[in-house]
Amino acid sequence: MSTPTYLAYDYPLLSVFWSMLVFFLWIMWFVLLFRIVVDIFRDDDMGGWAKAGWLALVILLPFLGVFVYVIARGKSMGRREVAQAQAQQREFDSHIRRTAGSGGGSSSVDELARLSEIRARGDITDQEYARAKDLVLSGTRYSG
Repeated sequence: MSTPTYLAYDYPLLSVFWSMLVFFLWIMWFVLLFRIVVDIFRDDDMGGWAKAGWLALVILLPFLGVFVYVIARGKSMGRREVAQAQAQQREFDSHIRRTAGSGGGSSSVDELARLSEIRARGDITDQEYARAKDLVLSGTRYSG
């Protein structure tokens, strides 16, 4: 049983190129197919029957379904993608503002200004002010 052994130099360079191209196009096809399926479910303007019809077309006749979907709804697909990205950015920004704003009250600059006013009124001594200022600058909360 002597089966021929194929080495790397037995596979021509052009065949390697075509194999890589086909593999790349195959991966891109699945990416496009999954993006279209996600877009079908994301679209709020379409009713349930329209979503079921598009999904059936894309699943049963994938090449024709994907090409027809991209031609018919490609522009609105891009708009939905941009709208979703903007909504995510707004949500992220509001989360950052809420998180940064609820950091326990005021910033260290505000606390130092408040301590300076308290010292100016004479409610605390210079030693207490220096100790409280050190606490604020070290990041420890001063409570009083």
